[in-house]
Amino acid sequence: MHKYILKVLYGFWVRWFLKIIIGVQYGKRPDLEGEQFIILGNHNSHLDTMTLMSAIPSDMVHLVRPIAAEDHFGKTKLKSWFTRYFINSILIQRKRDKENPENDPINKMVKALDEGYSLILFPEGTRGEPEKLQKLKPGVGMVLSQRPNIKYVTAYMTGLGKALPKNEKLLLPYNSTLAFGELKKVQSTDVGEIMEEIEREFGEMMGSGEEEEE
Repeated sequence: MHKYILKVLYGFWVRWFLKIIIGVQYGKRPDLEGEQFIILGNHNSHLDTMTLMSAIPSDMVHLVRPIAAEDHFGKTKLKSWFTRYFINSILIQRKRDKENPENDPINKMVKALDEGYSLILFPEGTRGEPEKLQKLKPGVGMVLSQRPNIKYVTAYMTGLGKALPKNEKLLLPYNSTLAFGELKKVQSTDVGEIMEEIEREFGEMMGSGEEEEE
């Protein structure tokens, strides 16, 4: 039942709501059918997760787990249940907990991959200003270094930080876009080198968007 709820929710309701009411334009998506992957998105709004989930093939959406901060989305039992059930999220701590491996965020993400799930991660860690990329945190590099055979793809969104800004609850229609990079595997297991490559890809996507606006 959960699988079909997510399929209808994101494959129809959320996607068309974002396209018609908000004004999201979906760019060409890499072929994700039959793949296990990690989507890496920039983060300016709570609409980011909805947008990425609605861009995934509907038959696969139940196998995709967005990563969310437990201290925000797990504040109450109701909020935690809603986030896990309707967003299919994995709630994690913001900091590592090496003394308690089961609670360690890196271990939780790697375990989800080993169980066959794909992930949505926001390497910035928290929402920032629209179209301004914050310094990326190394967590995603740690995950990819441990599972280098899992493919990843960068996703860059514009406009959503103005449609639903941080600390605001009122949705505003705003021309927004979602663009994907190339689906690929890491070329190194060194965390620093992985992060440099991801930062380079985000930089290229941002630069491409600026050129199109001119």
